Amino acid sequence: MSGARTDETNETPAATARQKVRLTLSPQAEKYVRRDAPVGVRRMAAGGALPLEPVELATVLFALVHDPDDEVKSTASESLEALPEGVAMTVLGAEAHPALLSWLAHAWKDDGSRMEKLALNPAVDDRTVALLAGLPHRSVVEIVANNQQRMLRCPAIVDALGDNPLTGRATIDRILSFLGLDRPSAEVAEEPEEASPEAEEITDEEAARTLTLLLGDDASEFSNELIEESEEEFEEGDEKNLFAMIQKMNVMQKIKLARMGNKEARGLLVRDRNKLVATAAIRSPKMTENEVENLAKMRAVSDEILRIIANNREWTRNYQVKMGLATNPKCPVPTAMKFLNFLQERDLRSIMKSKDVATPISTHARRLLHKKGKI
Repeated sequence: MSGARTDETNETPAATARQKVRLTLSPQAEKYVRRDAPVGVRRMAAGGALPLEPVELATVLFALVHDPDDEVKSTASESLEALPEGVAMTVLGAEAHPALLSWLAHAWKDDGSRMEKLALNPAVDDRTVALLAGLPHRSVVEIVANNQQRMLRCPAIVDALGDNPLTGRATIDRILSFLGLDRPSAEVAEEPEEASPEAEEITDEEAARTLTLLLGDDASEFSNELIEESEEEFEEGDEKNLFAMIQKMNVMQKIKLARMGNKEARGLLVRDRNKLVATAAIRSPKMTENEVENLAKMRAVSDEILRIIANNREWTRNYQVKMGLATNPKCPVPTAMKFLNFLQERDLRSIMKSKDVATPISTHARRLLHKKGKI
């Protein structure tokens, strides 16, 4: 669009802050939104029946949503939300103002097909894409997760994807691959995918350089502790400091620390609420068998982490890992039952009597013992 410009305040339905937005309108469109235009003209225009192209029509209505007259504002908002499907889809795919597209994202967030169109539009700003990444539309999640450039420059997008229940394991694998953390070759995929290369080993020198860049001066005193893999007991005060430092990190920094950090960092990050962070921690090339044994028993980790452990052939050769998965109430029942078949008689008897496992687990343990003629 070319022609006159008008300043309007951008306010999405979910916005808490106000900021000035510069809209560009043709002289024909500008006459409907000027503050000195008669209120009757602005109220008529707010109804949406204007001889304008779709994008300019939507831009005029967006400007009128912020008109000082309450009737103009409410009517324009209703008209903008009720744009016909053809007009709406044209606007969502066009080089419209990012503030307008953000407003429409909030207004139409329940409409999956419209959000797909919006997710494919390069004119959308990163904050709006972060909103899209958290919506309950699987196809939208897939579109957002395929945009590597946006994820690298806007951690909020990765954060939203990791928090979205619809972000599946294949999508998590792809995102982590973008970020340089591939699935270990020993981990069995649950769906056909191209084989990922084995994760490269990381030297302490590389980790130290990366952590210095990652954490900055405020955390420089932790650099050595974060890459040190000693058997010494980690002091409680150090753990609190590490936890406080991690809380200040964005999701991209946490993912990098999960890859570069020591076992204390991994122990905290594997329990992170964000699936991408937790997955990055369990797949760290520095993850040890002892850590996996402890995680297999831990109730504080997500069932997704337990599934990843259960799908790793190398880890599940360890008897204590099998035992931990079989008895962990957070482990999906079908997975836990699979590992009961590999347990010794004394452990099956203990599980059969345990009140800490799910009823199907204790029942299956009894069935296995009965089948072996042990009860």
